[in-house]
Amino acid sequence: MTDTIRAEALHLKKLIREAEALADESMIAFARLKQAMLSARQNPSIEVDSGQRALMRLNQAEAQALAMSTSLLRVHDELSKVAREKMVGDENIPTELLEATFEEERAQKLTEDA
Repeated sequence: MTDTIRAEALHLKKLIREAEALADESMIAFARLKQAMLSARQNPSIEVDSGQRALMRLNQAEAQALAMSTSLLRVHDELSKVAREKMVGDENIPTELLEATFEEERAQKLTEDA
């Protein structure tokens, strides 16, 4: 395998992981929004059906985000198949998830939200 192909493969690996992370972040944002909407609706001076349509639309958006995430996982799987097929003889390098980085980012966001 040439250096150019390897560099392109590593770049694709980085980009697919970024796309997957953004899909997850959008679902987290939807969950936070839903929680805030439901909490606001619990105010005794607010009608119990207030925001029902908005909640229904948010549920639709969540379903679409989950479908997008599923599609991205399928893209990742297909790219992995291409890599195994085209990179014969190379060491099997799995996609690495930098857990510490994700945990640090999540802790920072929680601190900012507080």
